[in-house]
Amino acid sequence: MTDPAFAALLPQLASGAAHTHALGFEFAGLEGKTVRIRVPWREDLVGDPDTGVLAGGLVTTLLDHVGGLAVWTALDGFRPLATLDLRVDYMRAAERGRDLLAEAECYRLTHSIGFVRAWAFEDDPSDPVAAAQAAYILDSNGDRRAGHNARAAS
Repeated sequence: MTDPAFAALLPQLASGAAHTHALGFEFAGLEGKTVRIRVPWREDLVGDPDTGVLAGGLVTTLLDHVGGLAVWTALDGFRPLATLDLRVDYMRAAERGRDLLAEAECYRLTHSIGFVRAWAFEDDPSDPVAAAQAAYILDSNGDRRAGHNARAAS
């Protein structure tokens, strides 16, 4: 169960960073453990002017960001994290003029790593533009300070 106070922060986490704001990311919902964000189609986000297909880097960024949101949802709060590994499989071109949605779920959470599956699509998650498998490293520093392990080994 997601804490209501944390759930209220998800729209800001989805679009509050400078790059996500510039790309137009919007929080589109939370259902159970699945987070959804949207990026409205814009001409300046197109990667191929002849076809109007959104840039592949935008799709990767969208999947990476929704994956981080899924980890925070699994943690039920914000904690520093970084993308450790991200594999994106492109299945087809996004349709010209269509908004792109992305969903993600953190399916395993350890004390230091969050494992995520994500997918991008226009309308139907079963017809994805791309799918991703990712791992995010969590800040597990706790109360330890720099040199903690070095002192313990002495």
